[in-house]
Amino acid sequence: MSEDNPHKAPSVDETMKSVLKTLDHGHPDPPRMLGVGQKLFVVLAAIFVTCLVLGDVIGGKAFATSVGPVSVGMILFPVTFLLTDVINDFYGKRGARFVTAVGAAMAALAYFALVLTTALPTDSESYFQDDEYRKIFGGSSKLFIASIIAYVIGQLLDIHIFLFWKRVTRGRHLWLRATGSTLVSQLIDTAVINAIFWGGVADKDWGWIGAKIGREYLIKIVVAIALTPIVYAIHGFIMSWLRIDPAPHVEDA
Repeated sequence: MSEDNPHKAPSVDETMKSVLKTLDHGHPDPPRMLGVGQKLFVVLAAIFVTCLVLGDVIGGKAFATSVGPVSVGMILFPVTFLLTDVINDFYGKRGARFVTAVGAAMAALAYFALVLTTALPTDSESYFQDDEYRKIFGGSSKLFIASIIAYVIGQLLDIHIFLFWKRVTRGRHLWLRATGSTLVSQLIDTAVINAIFWGGVADKDWGWIGAKIGREYLIKIVVAIALTPIVYAIHGFIMSWLRIDPAPHVEDA
């Protein structure tokens, strides 16, 4: 600013010099490099949210198995509770809760997008006509509501149980805290989502709903046990190759 006239606005050159000087001294927002731990967290969170939202979108379809029809969402949902355990182990309670909150927010965003697009009038030349679109994505919107409620309850329970076993075992026996937390949280998750989604449907009584809960929970138990070697593999990769240590087994709330 000119000394002759203290009220005179600075020139463009003076402004640019001031900005460059400010950036050079590290303020207010110089370019930042993401660390390995931050990049890993972003990748894990991105995969987690993608599987969560897609699982809700496709969950209305069932495929035949030897124990009866099972939702195709079961293909992706096991990835979410595997990643919850990994994030919980390396980023602690706060990291796991943050990803849980982000997942719930993105599922809610997808729900409102489905409601809005279903309500819009359909053009006569549209690939999906109104009834077709409503049948596919209208059902998904109800599934989103059931899924969000079940997801939040199940995730918070999973985080709590995982950290409980981590403290009890003092960070040892990864298989126990990973499988143990999943078995309890997924029982609640499976029961809540099916009760909300299928409850009140005319041709589905509670006996049918209970059988469906039992089938899906049985599959989740098998999948959780089968995923244990993968949990160990991811854990080993992060520690050996990325040089990131797990979070302490004793944390503040």
